[in-house]
Amino acid sequence: MRTYVGLKRLAIGIAAFVVVSALALGLITGTFGRLFGHNSAVAGESAGGSSPAGPASSSGPSEAAGESAPSGSTAGSAGSDVPTTGPTDGAGTNGATASAELPGAVLLAARPGDKPDAATVAARIEAVSRKGVGGVYSGSAVDVGTGKKLFSHRAGVGEIPASVTKILTSSAVLSELGPEHRFTTSVVRSGKQIILVGGGDPYLASKTTAKTYPARASVADLAKLTAAALKKSKVTTVKLGYDASLFSGPSWNPSWPSGYGDQTTRTSALWVDEGRLAGYSPGPRTIDPAGQAARTFAAALEKKGIKVTGVGQAKASKKYAKVAAVRSMPLERIVERVLMVSDNDGAEVLFRQVAIAAGRPGSIKEAQRAMKATLTRLGAWQDGTVIHDGSGLSRDNRISGSTLTRLLRLAAQDSHPELRGVITGLPVAGVEGSLEHRFDGQDSSAARGMVRGKTGTLRQVYSLAGFVRTADGTLVVYAFIANGATSEYAAKNWLDNVSTAVATCGCTG
Repeated sequence: MRTYVGLKRLAIGIAAFVVVSALALGLITGTFGRLFGHNSAVAGESAGGSSPAGPASSSGPSEAAGESAPSGSTAGSAGSDVPTTGPTDGAGTNGATASAELPGAVLLAARPGDKPDAATVAARIEAVSRKGVGGVYSGSAVDVGTGKKLFSHRAGVGEIPASVTKILTSSAVLSELGPEHRFTTSVVRSGKQIILVGGGDPYLASKTTAKTYPARASVADLAKLTAAALKKSKVTTVKLGYDASLFSGPSWNPSWPSGYGDQTTRTSALWVDEGRLAGYSPGPRTIDPAGQAARTFAAALEKKGIKVTGVGQAKASKKYAKVAAVRSMPLERIVERVLMVSDNDGAEVLFRQVAIAAGRPGSIKEAQRAMKATLTRLGAWQDGTVIHDGSGLSRDNRISGSTLTRLLRLAAQDSHPELRGVITGLPVAGVEGSLEHRFDGQDSSAARGMVRGKTGTLRQVYSLAGFVRTADGTLVVYAFIANGATSEYAAKNWLDNVSTAVATCGCTG
């Protein structure tokens, strides 16, 4: 009997401990979420991690060297009379967000009235050694809450930015189209010919699995829908055309060296797997992405019992009957992935989509003009800014540190929720994406999990721009672009150490 009573008391004690611990854990994690996500999604966990089906991009040169059928760009369905499918992550009820657990303790909120002291912040940054880095840099740090300048070094001088250019591209396309927008790849029919119409979905896949994240539209799914619709109409043999005319002009940016051929695909409104022949990057790329996509689609149709007698270029008309369509993941998910893994191919497609959204042709020149117009409207364009592409591969681009901090701060404001994907797509230091293997030095490891940033790398060009919360709770937006650097190792360490100096700063006056 005594044993029974003892065991009962022990069980009650254990249960009480579990309940109290759970409540305490809930309080702690809730506090963490409120503090790290203060006034923005800056510290929100990203949904842009790598897909098990393969990376959307690995380090390209910017990270290692360096009239047609119905519009393919849509925010709604393709029409109730057309079989349509599309990923549901993000916008749908089934979309789980992949998140990275951030290391480190709960951050303390800044006390009411506390403001960062600019001189203290500047002193911390300037104290970081630039030994071995060489060259020049443009640097800017700003208090997100007040807009107060905390640090400025040649902040308004445009430098070669490398992949931080993707911040401008992502902001512009989100501003023009909105985060829930989706791109449609469709099939239309005229007699015994069907035409595959590209809508500029950067992540259209040959096929996907349930494990693919973020979920992508695929030509395999489109073939299934198309075959069913054709068989319903008693059609089992077709000629296949393909139309990639949504984008126009050169498919290869004239400001890129020819040596980038294994790093990025010729930009097209129609491709599968980003035109990669081996499923990874750097690696072999097709020189005919639209043709490759059509041939992949034809093979998928054959598997569904539809005989394809030929494949060739064609021009779709709005008068043609709609057969089937698939829609991309929401634009916000696309932007998150482009930023997370620094995907050059995806960025170049979004660059053209900015022009399309503005009612312009989808060419490089029109994309350049549309980018300037959109960023000017947002108040982020500054004199001296030069944009030649969407990815940052071009060494002719010029962006200043203050342009980046101005735009990123704008994305953090409640008045621009459409830009939130720019923030959630920034990798967390030492955890994910292009920052997974950064911040591992003696002077930078303290910032692992506390810094979000977009990297940029070309030969002798290194950049980092994003957000950091100081030790006393101030949320700071920063951007540093180094040009003419003589050592990649020293330059990257300097960038990591500078943002760590801000993260560990007790900088209130």
